[in-house]
Amino acid sequence: MASTDENSNAVVQGLSRYLNCLGDENRNTRRNALMNIQKDTVNRNPPLDSTESQIIFKEVVKPLLQTFTDPVEKCRELSISITYSFLKRLTNPDEYLSYLLPLLVQRLGQQEITESSEELRAQLIDMLIFLVESSKEKMGIYVDDCVKILQRTLLDPFPEVKRESCKCASLLSVLVPRHFYMQSDSLVKPLLQSISHQHSKVRMTVVETIGKVVMCSNGKVVEDVIPHLAQRLFDQTPGVRKAVTRIVGDWLLDLPDRYSYHHKLIPLLLTSLSDEQSEIRELADSLWHDVGLKYERENEEDLKDKIDFQALPPSHYPPNVERPNLGCRVLVNRHLSKILPGLVRDLGDWVVDTRVKSASLLYWLLINAEDYVTQHIDPLLNGLYKASLDEDQRVVTDIQRSAELVGYFVHPDIWKKMVLTGLRLSSSYGVVMTIAAIVRGSPHDLLHPHQGDIINALLSPDVYQTVDTKLHAQFVNFCRSLISVMGSDVEAVSQQVFHLLVSVIAMSQSSDIVQAAQNCLDDLARVQKLNCKSELFEKHTKCLIDSFGDSINMWTNHSVERQIFDALLIEAGPVVGQHLDDIIPVIVTNLQPEKDPELRLKFFSLLSRLVMSASTTLDSDHRFSNFATTVVKDMILPNCIWKAGKTAGAIRTTAISCFWALLQSGVLTKEKMEPVVEATLTQLLTLIEDDNKTTRLVSCRVLTRLFDLMGTVLGQDRLHNMYPELLKRLDDSNDEIRLTVTKTLLAYFDCFEGGYDVRLYRAHLEAIYKGLLVHLDDPESKIQEAVLVVLKKAAELFPQMLIKEVESVKHKHRSTKFCDDLIQYAQSLASKSNT
Repeated sequence: MASTDENSNAVVQGLSRYLNCLGDENRNTRRNALMNIQKDTVNRNPPLDSTESQIIFKEVVKPLLQTFTDPVEKCRELSISITYSFLKRLTNPDEYLSYLLPLLVQRLGQQEITESSEELRAQLIDMLIFLVESSKEKMGIYVDDCVKILQRTLLDPFPEVKRESCKCASLLSVLVPRHFYMQSDSLVKPLLQSISHQHSKVRMTVVETIGKVVMCSNGKVVEDVIPHLAQRLFDQTPGVRKAVTRIVGDWLLDLPDRYSYHHKLIPLLLTSLSDEQSEIRELADSLWHDVGLKYERENEEDLKDKIDFQALPPSHYPPNVERPNLGCRVLVNRHLSKILPGLVRDLGDWVVDTRVKSASLLYWLLINAEDYVTQHIDPLLNGLYKASLDEDQRVVTDIQRSAELVGYFVHPDIWKKMVLTGLRLSSSYGVVMTIAAIVRGSPHDLLHPHQGDIINALLSPDVYQTVDTKLHAQFVNFCRSLISVMGSDVEAVSQQVFHLLVSVIAMSQSSDIVQAAQNCLDDLARVQKLNCKSELFEKHTKCLIDSFGDSINMWTNHSVERQIFDALLIEAGPVVGQHLDDIIPVIVTNLQPEKDPELRLKFFSLLSRLVMSASTTLDSDHRFSNFATTVVKDMILPNCIWKAGKTAGAIRTTAISCFWALLQSGVLTKEKMEPVVEATLTQLLTLIEDDNKTTRLVSCRVLTRLFDLMGTVLGQDRLHNMYPELLKRLDDSNDEIRLTVTKTLLAYFDCFEGGYDVRLYRAHLEAIYKGLLVHLDDPESKIQEAVLVVLKKAAELFPQMLIKEVESVKHKHRSTKFCDDLIQYAQSLASKSNT
């Protein structure tokens, strides 16, 4: 002992001069003195033991502490470092709290920053942490000073000081909880001011500290803290979100006044169940499970009946989801009325991330609420309708999952009335999307009696007759849901489902949606054990056509029923041929000349499309030829009559084009054509002079095919009346028409009977030959060659006359090549006839 005292005294004597130098005005003198003190004490070799350090520190502590306020940073740094080193070697550093705490308050706890160096502030906080850890309950009487310091250092601009201050606050809450309890609330405000710091480590530490500080408080600050914690659930750093999850879970388990804040804390923990990080999801799930179990234990008397006689797990329960325990379910049920209204409001928040979190929270809230949500079905459904319209797909996906849960937990008797009312008030795609999701989650047996009411509501003209592409998509979505749940029992409403899907195909402008509707029709056929989609059309086509009733007389181009009829016939394929008795009258009615021109154009377009594939549509049952005359007489010819205007011209073009398709299809036989051939020829001779080039061209082609079809059935006089109009077409402004009419003339000459009386009809032949010979000298070589072929054909009637006519005009032609060729050909014909 004596040697220790002697050694200590020797050191103290050696330090006397240095201690005196600490008051010198020269900064270098003070700095050197501190460096020598450091060298001879804390850096001494061999090092001082604890007792020696105690003796020496007692002598040097006051001068050292005075140097804490030295204007020179290096001097302050040395004095702080020496003091901290001494404290670590002391057995009872708490003996110096009365010296140190006031000084630390002076340096760190003032309104303005007194210690200008960030690093030194960090060292001073480290020293305070050491004193708290080593002094434990003895620090209790100095808690006010500590809190005063922390109120400032928690707001320090230096991140390290903030983090160390948080650590110090956490230690106080653990080591001196009784004294800290009265002061803890005063740290909450500065902590909240640092909770959104730019450094994630600071944010995480602040959150953890808040958890401990609030746990050691009277709980009144929880209301102020919760909004800030909720905001941290949006933090980009998983560590911060995990910290929030843990402290909220801890509060729900152990916060003294937690029952007062259940409705505030439960949403925060449930939100973490859908965090993108699996670790956070698992933590939240574990904590929530524990919270439920503890709630069960604490309320065992109240829940005794439910605990003793727990109902069997629902037979119809969402797949891949573990059912929450009774405590969790009761907790949510008791607070749902407080949580749900605010949550529904947040679904419409202007911040996307808020809506995303709210949508995911709603799902977990409903999982825990189960059938208790029935009491809140009205505001819930209204929230689902609006949130289904969200632009962010993440929100829509979770809202769909939540709507499915309504189907799982709420009886159709209840939700059906609500959704049908919602549909009447607003036929938006959000309402239909919600209905589809609810149906998807509903049990088969309970849904069965209600499927008719729901599909009929969707088939209300105010609902399904729309151009909204998004609504079309949801109609398909609904049908898919209904088919998947009802299976073969969907047959009871198969006609309505068929009607809705064909309507979507008719009205949608999206090829993807049309394809989806067609696939859904396949599914509808499959679940009813039909061999193919055609059988489905066989089953429902007539009923759908009949449903139009007398409205066919009032259709316009924009009538939805007209569009549905159009789509039905295109999709039905071979089934069309089975229902011609119903289809043809509808087309005839809407192709009357007094009907809207645009409407007639649409019907001609449909008719042409069907006629061009007649073998697999109109004529699939080989009965279309029975209606061919009706098509020509009642549909085509009335629309070929000339009327002024571009629209009328377009109708004539479409009508004659349809006639051309009809002739190409082969269903129009000679026998069927005979009753109307005269009227047809009369109209065609008018059409070949039409102002529209296409009309003239197609009319010539139709005449050609008609001559080929009718042949010698046409009378000689009728033929003679036609050639002047045909010859005029050789003067047409369009060369394609001129070439086409040469083919028409070839077919025309095939119609003359054998034994043609050339003497009787000499004048007609002479006119024909002269008219053709004019064009044998045409500037266009293609026309010359085509006319030459026609003349050779015409020569068969009276070659001698043709030779005479050629000789009379040969000298006028620019080249005699074609004339010579024609004379030679006619002479060979004449010689054959003479023999």
